[in-house]
Amino acid sequence: MPDTTSYLTEQSLTVLVPVYNEEESLGQFVVEMDKFLAETPVPTTVLFVNDGSTDGSLAILREVCRQQPAYEFISLSQNRGLSTAIKAGIDHARTTLIGYIDSDIQTTPLDFLQFFPFFPEYDMVNGIRAKRQDTFVKKLSSKIANGVRRTLINDGIQDTGCPLKIIKIEYARRIPLFHGMHRFLGALVQLQGGRVKQLPVRHFPRFAGTAKYNLWNRAWKPLVDTFGFRWIRSRWKNYEIGEQHHHRPVAATATSSGRP
Repeated sequence: MPDTTSYLTEQSLTVLVPVYNEEESLGQFVVEMDKFLAETPVPTTVLFVNDGSTDGSLAILREVCRQQPAYEFISLSQNRGLSTAIKAGIDHARTTLIGYIDSDIQTTPLDFLQFFPFFPEYDMVNGIRAKRQDTFVKKLSSKIANGVRRTLINDGIQDTGCPLKIIKIEYARRIPLFHGMHRFLGALVQLQGGRVKQLPVRHFPRFAGTAKYNLWNRAWKPLVDTFGFRWIRSRWKNYEIGEQHHHRPVAATATSSGRP
């Protein structure tokens, strides 16, 4: 297995940024992301995924991406939810690593820098929000949802809702799209035989705008989605290629066992 330094020389990163009605935060988000882009050890592209915003977010994204080559965007024709936005970003990425961060600036992209030393030993690095700066209702509902999820699926992921992750592309590509998929990214990497490292990251109060979640979709919906994930897990299949022969070059693909 290559060491981290030699591994990273061959890697590239796409940071997915789902956006839904975040016009008040996007300007400052770019300021914070530029700090990371100045320090990242790998070539990095920031891919905004506009999830059918109805405010001025799309116009801001067009202008940011026009001015700065490190930024790109895709825009869904209508709002489809966070899971679909993340999956669309994965499908459109052209790099070996996939990052994910929310645009509300409650986490900092600079914390991605502490993730890189754990590749290639691990296949995903997931943040754990330390000293969460959220409302009481948001923290309570997340605590309940995380507790129920851990009881029902026992995946060992302490903070599956933390919007700071990096995943190897071969694992990200095989993540299926289903309602609530974003709540189970670590567990879905584990289903492929992948290893997940968890690290504490900083957490901040929301910079601007309003949260898109409430007690209903932070407690009840995750419970329903957890039963859906249990169904998928019970039917998940992996395979490994034992031998192959080709007369012409083919695009590199990952084995479905998840091992690179």
